[in-house]
Amino acid sequence: MKTWTEPDIPCLGELPELRLFDSSTGEMVRIGSEVRASGANAVPRLYTCGITPYDATHLGHAFTYVCADTLMRYWIAGGKAPLYAQNITDIDDPLFERARDTEVNWRELADSQIELFRSDMELLEVQPPRHWVAVSEIVDELEAEVRQLEARGMTYRLGSAGGSEDIYLDLAGDPKFASAPVFGKLDLAREFDEHGGDSTRPGKRHPLDPMIWKGVRGNDFQPAGLEPGAWRPGWHIECAVIARDHLGADITVQAGGRDLLFPHHEMSESHLRELTDGKGRVQLHFHVGMVAYDGEKMSKSLGNLVRVSQLVERGVDPQVVRLVLLAHHYRADWEYTEAELNAAGERLELWRGAAAALRQQEQAQSEAESQPAEPLSEAQSQPAQTRGGVQALAERLADDLDTPGTLKLVDEIARAGRLDAGLLRAIKALLGIDLLR
Repeated sequence: MKTWTEPDIPCLGELPELRLFDSSTGEMVRIGSEVRASGANAVPRLYTCGITPYDATHLGHAFTYVCADTLMRYWIAGGKAPLYAQNITDIDDPLFERARDTEVNWRELADSQIELFRSDMELLEVQPPRHWVAVSEIVDELEAEVRQLEARGMTYRLGSAGGSEDIYLDLAGDPKFASAPVFGKLDLAREFDEHGGDSTRPGKRHPLDPMIWKGVRGNDFQPAGLEPGAWRPGWHIECAVIARDHLGADITVQAGGRDLLFPHHEMSESHLRELTDGKGRVQLHFHVGMVAYDGEKMSKSLGNLVRVSQLVERGVDPQVVRLVLLAHHYRADWEYTEAELNAAGERLELWRGAAAALRQQEQAQSEAESQPAEPLSEAQSQPAQTRGGVQALAERLADDLDTPGTLKLVDEIARAGRLDAGLLRAIKALLGIDLLR
C-alpha cells in the first residue's frame, strides 16, 4: 500500500537510552538494552495497529499515531534505523456495517478513508511505516496460514447460519496466553465480549478461543460469489502474520490504543507464537490513552468525533494539532476542548517568535561581519549551550516519552531567549515541529 511523504528528521547523534513503561508487566524497560539483547545487528522493530478505514482520522486515532511517531523519531534522531509495520483492517464487520448503513460500496468507503488518513498523517508530519499492509492485499496468505494451523491440529470448526462454519484457534496450545501480570486484574471474558468476542458461543472449547476465519464452506475459505462480510479472516491473526512477515518473530514494541490491550494485542502475540513455533515475542507493550470529547470517550459508535481534517479545514495549523496531542503523556486519558487548541496555538506563536528573533539576531551578526547568513537548518556548530539544551530535551523524552515535560522545557527556553540552531533542529527531529517553516 502506498504510504505518504516521509518527513525530514535530522540526526542528532547518540541520545540517552530510552525507558518505556510495559503495559503487560507494569515495569519500566530500557529499550536500548532489549534491542542489543536481540543480536549484534538488531534494530528496533515497531508494530502499530492501524485503522479500520471509516471515520478517519479523529483525534483518538491521531493521538495513537503521533505518540508512536514520537517513539520512531527518537530512534531515528538517535541514529537508529527502525523497522516499522502497520496494518489496515479493510476487511472487517464494522466497515461492512457502515457501508450498508450509508449505502456506499464497502471498497469505495475504505479507499476514501485510507486516502483521508494518508493525507492527515502527512499534515501531522508522522513517519510512515516502511510496510503498510491492507488485509485485502494478503487474503490468500492469511488463508494459507489458517490452513496450516488446521493441518497441525490447532483449530476446530463450529457451524453457523447458512451452512457455513467458523474456524477457531484452540488456546490450549499456548500456555503463555494471558500469563502477564496485567491480565490477573482483568475480567477477561467481559473484555473479550466488549471487543467483539463471543465467549458464550455454544461448542467452544474455551470461552476465549479466538475466531481466525469466518464463513468457511467446506474447503472454500472464500465462497464463490460472496463478498467479504459473509466470510473474512480473523482480526488478530491478520496483525500476527503482517508483523511476522515484515518484522520477524522478535518485535521490539507493539503499539496501539489502550483498548487493544485485551483481547487484540494479547491474541495477536499468541498467534505470533503459534505461527513461529513458540519463538515469537513482543519485548514491550506500548498502550496509548483514550481521548474524550463532550464527556465521553471519542468513539465511532458514539459519533462524538473531532477529525484532523475538519480542524485543518477551519484553518488550524497542523502543527497546532500536533502540539495539542504532544501536550499529553502517551499513557494519559484526556478530554479535548477548544481551550486545548487555543493553548497549543499560543505555544506555537511563542516558539515561532523565539525562532524569528534568533533569525534576526543571526542576520544582524552576519551583516555586521559582512558575511552571508548561514541557513539555520544547515548550521553545523554545536556550542556548549546547544549541546546542553539538546541533551536536556532528549533526557525528558527518554524518560517514558515525557512529551508534556519536553514542551514545557521548550517554553522555558523560548521565553528566556535561549533558542539556538541546534535546539531548532532537535525540536524538529524529536517533536516534529518545524519552527523555520
